Amino acid sequence: MRWIVAVPPLAFAGLALLFWTGMQRENPDALPSALVNKAAPQVQVTPLGDLPLLTPDALTAPGVKLVNFWASWCGPCRAEHPMLEQLRAEGVVIHGVNYKDKPDQALGFLAELGNPYASIGADAGRMALDWGVYGVPETYVINGKGDVVLRHAGPITAQELDRVIRPALAKAAE
Repeated sequence: MRWIVAVPPLAFAGLALLFWTGMQRENPDALPSALVNKAAPQVQVTPLGDLPLLTPDALTAPGVKLVNFWASWCGPCRAEHPMLEQLRAEGVVIHGVNYKDKPDQALGFLAELGNPYASIGADAGRMALDWGVYGVPETYVINGKGDVVLRHAGPITAQELDRVIRPALAKAAE
């Protein structure tokens, strides 16, 4: 019966160890993705205006590329847009997936801020579900074989560009 006295302190110690281990992750706010180091899921989009359509072949084309889920109604998407324009100007290929948006508003967004996308498609939600998108914006770094190297949830800021995206682009180019 004396062993029962030891159960609460042992349970507390186990829980404390679990919390401590979780806090030692590189980025405790990062949302993990089951897609990393696996082939990117299918592309399932419809055309957005007369813009070049994102096709499955675009993800397996040689070279590193980004897939960016965005929407015109998304404030953080507007905030990250200059970083996407900068990456495009540097030669990074970016494919856009317009998420649950009205076509005229999406096209207006691009007309106002510029179009950093080599190809684009509209998604009513099916593709985002298959990719594990929690919300927009979300960006995936894809290598030349079509494998996901990184999933970045949230807007790409200048700090995230240098801290997360550029290293992932370099890794994908290896």
